[in-house]
Amino acid sequence: MSGFVDKPEPIQVPGLVHLHTGKVRELYQNEAGDLVMVASDRISAYDWVLPTEIPDKGRVLTQLSLWWFDQLADLVPSHVLSTELPEGAPADWAGRTLVCKSLQMVPVECVARGYLTGSGLAEYRQTRTVCGLALPEGLVDGSELPAPIFTPATKAEVGEHDENVSYEEVARQVGAETAAQLRQATLAVYGRARDIARDRGIILADTKFEFGFEGDELVLADEVLTPDSSRFWPADQWQPGRAQPSYDKQYVRDWLTSAESGWDRASEQPPPALPEQVVASTRAKYVEAYERLTGTSWS
Repeated sequence: MSGFVDKPEPIQVPGLVHLHTGKVRELYQNEAGDLVMVASDRISAYDWVLPTEIPDKGRVLTQLSLWWFDQLADLVPSHVLSTELPEGAPADWAGRTLVCKSLQMVPVECVARGYLTGSGLAEYRQTRTVCGLALPEGLVDGSELPAPIFTPATKAEVGEHDENVSYEEVARQVGAETAAQLRQATLAVYGRARDIARDRGIILADTKFEFGFEGDELVLADEVLTPDSSRFWPADQWQPGRAQPSYDKQYVRDWLTSAESGWDRASEQPPPALPEQVVASTRAKYVEAYERLTGTSWS
């Protein structure tokens, strides 16, 4: 059992129809048929959406995504139409709301990996492959791959695991032409972002994208290149052969699996609330990632 510890009731706004509550985002549709995405301060770990929020997290994710969409505009268009608050929306939505194109979404998590870790490492240790792609012998946790690879996954519901699949399975599900477009766009965007991050002293180990179609045009959607969707490592601390320090929710994961939390991950019991120190440290990592990548101060 997993999912929300306490599932929130969506805010009702005149002129908006609530469509979906995700791990982090609330999704609405306005009267013009556009999507309105609102990033909350919720945080998830181990397939649970935790009862404690991280202040400013939703704004950091939204503003960082907007910055990245600008850096990538010549490679692939984004779904963003406006950042203006819908009329009647609460003031707290400022800075965390995007009005977006309604796309025909592709039901695939498009993952690019430049380094070996996470579920890719687990598969590699068993088969020397990741999503069916053969890799060299001798790689360890944190190893840089000979070249970035496209390792797609199926999209899961809240509380469920995404499942890695082969490129051939993606082609079977969405067609060979669309699969080729997804792979090309994913690796192009990853390559651009990796180089930008590297110039700022950050390793982009892996990341996931979501794409949709507006007519025949492939469009980059959802969030992009945030600490929630990517593994960012400080380059000066990179040391293959161990888990790397990261700009994400590692403080949360570490505390939840510590004796202090008292939580048994293997049980069906929901995780406990986070202590203030863990919340503050996690917020600081999200803000630091934003500031290092964009070169601007978070206010």
